Order: sequence, then structure tokens, then C-alpha cells
Amino acid sequence: MAFTAHPEEVARLRRAVGIHLTAWGLDGQVDTVQLCVSELVSNIVTHVGAGTPALLALSTDGERLCVEVHDPDSRALPTLVDAEADAEGGRGMALVAALADRWGVQVYEEHKVTWCEFAVEVSSARIAPDEEPSVERADALLDVYATLKPPACSYDREAGRVRRRVEEESVIGMVTDLLHRLRARGGDVDRVLDCAQSRLEAGRR
Repeated sequence: MAFTAHPEEVARLRRAVGIHLTAWGLDGQVDTVQLCVSELVSNIVTHVGAGTPALLALSTDGERLCVEVHDPDSRALPTLVDAEADAEGGRGMALVAALADRWGVQVYEEHKVTWCEFAVEVSSARIAPDEEPSVERADALLDVYATLKPPACSYDREAGRVRRRVEEESVIGMVTDLLHRLRARGGDVDRVLDCAQSRLEAGRR
């Protein structure tokens, strides 16, 4: 997620982190990761400068969760500081070091990446992606749609499902038809698309 380093951006980035981690089944780690993101972004505001263009990236391989913050200043490197108890600043990276399993800085010619990693703690209640009810419903809809509109969807009768290589085209066709129907009956297409996008990002079913 691209952002401009301002204190006001911290809340938006925290919300984005919460949405992604919840969708990944990492609900129990949201607060910790949000706090580290706040410190990493605030570090750019303080030491690189407000208004700096930057980038936040989250990734996981199922075992480790990695948080990266990219900024264009390869000289202002974050460091651990032994801050006094009553000091107004200086604790940011110490807090990140205490909360994360690992952290570091990768310096390139024209930018740097400050990162931290966490061991993944997947919620036991998380449903595997292929078993989610929304995915099962979508598979059934695509199968029906493919039988109604051949050959564009290349329905594979033997396998009983839409072939992977044309799956995206099938989804686009089905969604387009549904939106045409909604518009023909006076529905608000833009509102429906916005709501669908919000639910998708929040991992709601």
C-alpha cells in the first residue's frame, strides 16, 4: 500500500493491517502488528520527513508474517536507542524489537526497507480457503453459468466445473450480467460494487 508519511496516515494503515490479518486468520496478532506498523511509519515522519512517499507491504508464507516499510532515504537508518524513562521519543525501534521476532534494515542505492517478522499464529477456527462457503457457492454458480452460456466459459462436463484457464473470463461475464440486470431494474450499480469490494477486503462471507 503506497502512502505519504503523515501522522494522519497511521490510522488508515492500521485499519488496512487489521483487515488483511483478519482475512488471513491472524486475528490474535492484529494489535501487535498494528503497533509495530505505527512505530515504523512514525519513524519515517520523524527522521525522514513528513510528506515522504513510502510503501507498506505485508506478506506471509504460512509460518512467518513479514512487515516491510519502504522509503526513499537510504541514509537515515533506524537504530535502537536507550531512551530515558521520561524521554518524549527514542523508544520506537526498541518497541518493535521487543514485539517482533526479528527486525532489520535493507539498504539499496535509492531507498531502504525497514522490516520486522513474526511467527504466524493462525486461529484454530480459520477455515481453509478451498472450504470457505463463499468459494463453494461461487463454484456452483460458475458451473451453472457455464452451462447457460457456452462456449465462452469452456464448460468441462467431465470435470463438472469451469476450466481454470478461463475462470476469470467466466467470473467477469457472470458479474457483468448480474450488474446489467440490477441496472435494468433501477438498482445502484456503483453502490453494490463498493459494498462488494469492502466485504471482499474485510474477508466477510
